[in-house]
Amino acid sequence: MSVGRLVVAVHPGGCGGLSGPLGRVGGAMEEKRASRTAFGLDVFGLDDRMRLFGYVTADNRLAYLWVLRAFDAARANYHVLLHTSDVAAALAGLHGAHEDCPDPDDLELPRLLDALVDWGVLDRGQDGTRATTLAEYRNRHSVYQFTEAGFRAHRAVESVLTATMDDTTLSRLVFADLLADLAALASANAAGDAEEVYRKLNRLDRALADIAERAARFYHMLGDLSRTNDARPETFLAHKDALLAHLRDFHDELQRYTPRLREAVYAVEETGLERMIEAAAEVDERIFRTPAERLADWRRRWDGLRSWLAPPGSDQLSEADRLADATISAIGDVLALLRRVTEARRGGVSRESQLRHLAAWFTAAGSQEAAHALFDAAFGLGGPRHVGVAHSDPEAIPTRHSWWEAPAVELSRTLVEAGRAPGQGNGRPARVERAPESRARLREAQLAQERRSAQAAAGLVELALGAEPLDEPQTAVLLRMLDIALAARVPGRAGVALAAAAYGIRLTLTPAAGRYTAVPTAGGTLYLDGFTLSVDPAGHTAARQRELVAV
Repeated sequence: MSVGRLVVAVHPGGCGGLSGPLGRVGGAMEEKRASRTAFGLDVFGLDDRMRLFGYVTADNRLAYLWVLRAFDAARANYHVLLHTSDVAAALAGLHGAHEDCPDPDDLELPRLLDALVDWGVLDRGQDGTRATTLAEYRNRHSVYQFTEAGFRAHRAVESVLTATMDDTTLSRLVFADLLADLAALASANAAGDAEEVYRKLNRLDRALADIAERAARFYHMLGDLSRTNDARPETFLAHKDALLAHLRDFHDELQRYTPRLREAVYAVEETGLERMIEAAAEVDERIFRTPAERLADWRRRWDGLRSWLAPPGSDQLSEADRLADATISAIGDVLALLRRVTEARRGGVSRESQLRHLAAWFTAAGSQEAAHALFDAAFGLGGPRHVGVAHSDPEAIPTRHSWWEAPAVELSRTLVEAGRAPGQGNGRPARVERAPESRARLREAQLAQERRSAQAAAGLVELALGAEPLDEPQTAVLLRMLDIALAARVPGRAGVALAAAAYGIRLTLTPAAGRYTAVPTAGGTLYLDGFTLSVDPAGHTAARQRELVAV
């Protein structure tokens, strides 16, 4: 209600209107027609409706939200008209129960309430009965309450803010109700009970709308889960069994009831389809629609129900069949997601951890050039390479042919990968980098290691094995020679002695059943079970040993 004009807004569905999948066919055309014929909702009325959500994008939107929540809480307790002091008291109660609710002492309540009145969310009136003195009566006490459109706007905002995925489930118990309602609809139509026909069609529409909405939200939740599984894999692993069992039970119930629901639809039509539609349209209480419009609307709704449960063509899939296929696909997606999560946990590093480390590297990059180099190294992406090669016989290709019709031109791998034509560079091979300094440095390090090994080997000959512990170089030489000796074993010849010669010494392993050799080292005691060990000078390597020591 606004000053100077009366706005009467009636929903196209009217009283008892249906908005489920029964009316999906032609729904867009019906909404467009209804928007043109809605009573009172002209351009100005549409603008007023849009301004109801102005507080959502305002600077102090959280304060506006909690003020409206105070009005909503008071309305739930049957307090409709609130004075400014009542609003402050309600906000104080909410502030004590919720930490994020602002303190009413920190808010300018009159300014907030006036802004909500300007947007049309609240309605303001005057209450002179609150005045106890003449001065108070002259100051006029203002009281506020929700407008009907403002209350609907607030509830819509609250439904979005409080929406969670916890109640996103598939309803498998509704199929029994659908079957019972279809049987009752057939009986009511056969008996000519128009009111019962209307009630059962209304229940069927709401039930199918609930199934469609739940399925859409559930499969959307599964899609979100597959895209964000790296964030909290423990949550998914904890609930995977319940999720798979829920999908399996829903699919089993859907498969069990689908043929029975199809037969029930056929049984309803056998009782007289036109009579049923005429009976529902006659009882329909939408007074702002003509009888012809109500009749067409109910016929369209029944066509939607039939397409959902029993399409007319034998080769057409019903929406129930598509829902069953989607459930099977969802089970496969959940199993694939489970495999990815378990593989990521088995490897010890999840994709989330990898991306976080990569993001930290990008953040720590010292310059833009370093960030570009890191990007190229991580993702292997770079600027495209454009190459062009002329055909060997250009006149053989007609100019009227397009790129799709003309034959392809062969490109060499060198040209594509390096941007250089084969044989480019005057036909001479590239110069080989010898790097004599590096080669000399590596050679010197190799000789020094050889000298240390030769000195350690000489100490093994002079030292009686088992008398005192070996140092680390001597232990390394001993283990190296044991590897050489044991690698020379021949299968089937277990009683043959094993020998290895290097660094001017000779190591011999002699089989000895029931005996073992203990060699103490700096890192522990080495036990050779079933062998005796001896180390002697080797004549054919002595010259090499003297050469290394001299160098």
